[in-house]
Amino acid sequence: MKYLFVFFLFISATIFAQIPTEPKVPVVKDVFFNQNNDAKTQGEKVKLIHSDTFGIVKGKYDDNPFFSGNVQFLHQGSTLTADEVIFYREQNFVKAIGNVTLKNADGSVITSGEMEYDGNTQKGIARKNVVLTDPGQTIKTETLYYDRLSNNAYFNTGGTISKDGNVMYTKSANYDLTSRLIDFTGNVKIDNAEYTVEGVNIIQNQNTNTATFNGPTTIINKKNSANQIYTEKGTYNMNSKEVYLKKNSRINYNGKILTGDDLYFNQITGFGTGKGNVTLRDPQEKRYMKGGYGEIFEKKDSAMMTDKPYAVKILEKDSMYFSAERILAYQKIDTQDPLKKKSFLRAYKKSRMFKSNIQVRADSLSFNETDGIMNLFGKPIAWSGEKQVTGDKIEAYFDTQNEFIDSLRVIGNAFAITKADSLNKKDEFNQVKGKLMTVYYKNNEVNLAKVIGNAQAITYADEPNEKTKEVERIGVALSTCGTIEALFEDRKVQVISCNIGANTDIYPMSQIAREKRFFPDFNWNTKDRLRKWQDIFLDSPAYEEVKYESDDTLFDAARKTIDDAKAKEEAKKPKRVRK
Repeated sequence: MKYLFVFFLFISATIFAQIPTEPKVPVVKDVFFNQNNDAKTQGEKVKLIHSDTFGIVKGKYDDNPFFSGNVQFLHQGSTLTADEVIFYREQNFVKAIGNVTLKNADGSVITSGEMEYDGNTQKGIARKNVVLTDPGQTIKTETLYYDRLSNNAYFNTGGTISKDGNVMYTKSANYDLTSRLIDFTGNVKIDNAEYTVEGVNIIQNQNTNTATFNGPTTIINKKNSANQIYTEKGTYNMNSKEVYLKKNSRINYNGKILTGDDLYFNQITGFGTGKGNVTLRDPQEKRYMKGGYGEIFEKKDSAMMTDKPYAVKILEKDSMYFSAERILAYQKIDTQDPLKKKSFLRAYKKSRMFKSNIQVRADSLSFNETDGIMNLFGKPIAWSGEKQVTGDKIEAYFDTQNEFIDSLRVIGNAFAITKADSLNKKDEFNQVKGKLMTVYYKNNEVNLAKVIGNAQAITYADEPNEKTKEVERIGVALSTCGTIEALFEDRKVQVISCNIGANTDIYPMSQIAREKRFFPDFNWNTKDRLRKWQDIFLDSPAYEEVKYESDDTLFDAARKTIDDAKAKEEAKKPKRVRK
């Protein structure tokens, strides 16, 4: 391309010394030839190779002389052929008309209906069905402008550029032949077998086959038009199908939307990353994830988020908030129905979950969003109202249709605690523990606990005073059984079933010491409990520990009565006197 129109340069007057007359009417030039016009000198001569005839036809070309029939010029390895050529010697300007072909030493070829060239400014214009064939690409347009000094060509009448299976459509384009950069502007479209790119300004590097996007740009997957990439600033490698997005960008894939300050996506592997304010939305699952860094795997339909990540499961009546050091979301084929998929969410290291009627913390968790099954691992703890459940592992079951908690299944060292009376600050707690425990909910509140294996319970017994009609504490029941069923209602816990080696002792408050009212592994935790959803971001909310008052009045009084009675008995005994 660097010799495009070069054959017109520095035309020698001696070549045309035999021309009988100078053109009578000066040529009317396109304003393009007068832009930034600094060149005033003529130079190297152009050689006429062949012309069938030369002369003047009255009324044709303003009665100017012209070469006609198989006209051929040669200059520095470039060859021009045309039906007719007019030379304006004084202005050092030529016109080539009809079946114009320019073959350059670099292998590029340009064909058109007409060409004009100004030897002084070294600028040229090709018009009418212009086709520029460059090694590896073809440019088609109606008018092509060329400046040899800047080695730049452009068109603004609309055109196409074809290269390596990619076809570019644009209103205008500027082609720098030195750097091989093409600047497309105005309703730009790049089309290939797999994708369509649409934008307002795209700069393509023909050496690296990469495109730079400036302004709103969309890449659409032809196999699935819902899979799209949008950006307002980015680059696209059309060889590796890798895209780098820098401004207001988003990647739509498999019904999900990834956004972030800095995005990357490989259309071949389906792998993508996001950095800075990353958000992955899944409208179908009514869930979104946020973090400082994220990765997506389109073909595996999975994603990972780190750098202070969190996820929100949007429910109609309530929402679930998750956090951890790393969060994964993925889908798997339903083994029961291959046409359906199940969605899963996993949180690793310092996982937290907040919902208005249950809050959990554990080292890690796994949540089957489709079936509503959540598994908690690593010192899990769950709170519901004024109730706390711990164990080696906790499985939580949710009614996904009605958005209710159905039950908790605690495996290993199961321990449930509830305040005997949540309206006071006394250190009185109902406690149930054992190897395995299932906690059933009713209307999103703990209703029943079934314990299997080494079942034990400490429960407070109350009854109304017939005279005052007020509920009074009458004692504490210590139960040891193979299995226990405990009913939670009206802020009370009642053991309704105690089987297999059952043993229950009820102690009046005056006959049970404080240390016997707690199991050795009692672990009521108010400091780490999540009170609001924002607490999921904290290692511990570090709330001030609730200070409970120990009410041992009756026991202390009974103890004092016993001690006083013993003292009186001792006083009645005769004292031995040593002689």
